[in-house]
Amino acid sequence: MHRLKTWQLLATCVLTWGTTWHVITYQIGHTPPEVGVALRFGLAAMLVLGWCAWRGVPLRFGPVDHARFVVQGGFMYGVSYVCVYHAEQHVASGLVAVGYSASPLISGLGALLLFGVAVTRRFIWGGVLAMAGVVLIFWPEFGKEFGKAAQGAGTALGVAFTVASVLLSTIGSLSASRNRTHRLPFWPALGFGMLYGAAAAALIAWVQGQSFALPTVASWWVALLYLALLGSVLTFACFLTLQERIGPGPAGSVGALTPLLALAMSVAFEGYAPDALTAAGAGLALLGNALMLGRASTRAGRLKAATAAAE
Repeated sequence: MHRLKTWQLLATCVLTWGTTWHVITYQIGHTPPEVGVALRFGLAAMLVLGWCAWRGVPLRFGPVDHARFVVQGGFMYGVSYVCVYHAEQHVASGLVAVGYSASPLISGLGALLLFGVAVTRRFIWGGVLAMAGVVLIFWPEFGKEFGKAAQGAGTALGVAFTVASVLLSTIGSLSASRNRTHRLPFWPALGFGMLYGAAAAALIAWVQGQSFALPTVASWWVALLYLALLGSVLTFACFLTLQERIGPGPAGSVGALTPLLALAMSVAFEGYAPDALTAAGAGLALLGNALMLGRASTRAGRLKAATAAAE
């Protein structure tokens, strides 16, 4: 992954994650969210750790390192994705994608508070523009969903799960950045992180007494393979490499770009008809991300220096 250029890493994340919002819907209703997350990241962890073992990559770590893997994986791949799956049971997948447009600002501010990384006005304005653009794209859907709120609490619950997923994912993302300063090897950290994320989801499912029975629906299995191989192993490897290269704040711009592809998926498969608001929102989102990605390498250097000094 480190041989890929920054734009290639960014494009891979956006193209893959932009489709996973829709793919997740093929699993909802067939298995509980916690079980779906546990199976997805359990399979992904087996693939990554199996590949490490085959290549002879050392997989023995001490308790402190495993504790770091638990924090990274539990938040980034476990509880945050449980919230994503629950959110998509109550609101449209596009709305959940919109929530992740807040990732750049939250990650950047988190890096500022925890690591002392400078956040420029350019970055803040870029994040605000990107969020505004994505919300504008989905504004009609927001109106439609919140129009139903008077009939029940489903929309409010979906929004709450979305907010929780963004915040929990940011904790995992910042933890992953810190883990790199401890020189934890990339692939084992990814594999063990996904393993612990799967374990966290499985534990929640077990406590709730949920069934782990596997469905026989073909679309569920296709979705599982897609989400595990492309939506987890490939994309998280690219995202963490991107985060290491340009910093957690700028890397979070992936969360602002993926809803644009989610919109295209709606146009192609759900009969969505874009209008002038869509064009304006797309322009704002692209402009915001251009601002956030500017001078990213300088911020990445500051992150490494700050986190190294914090040890």
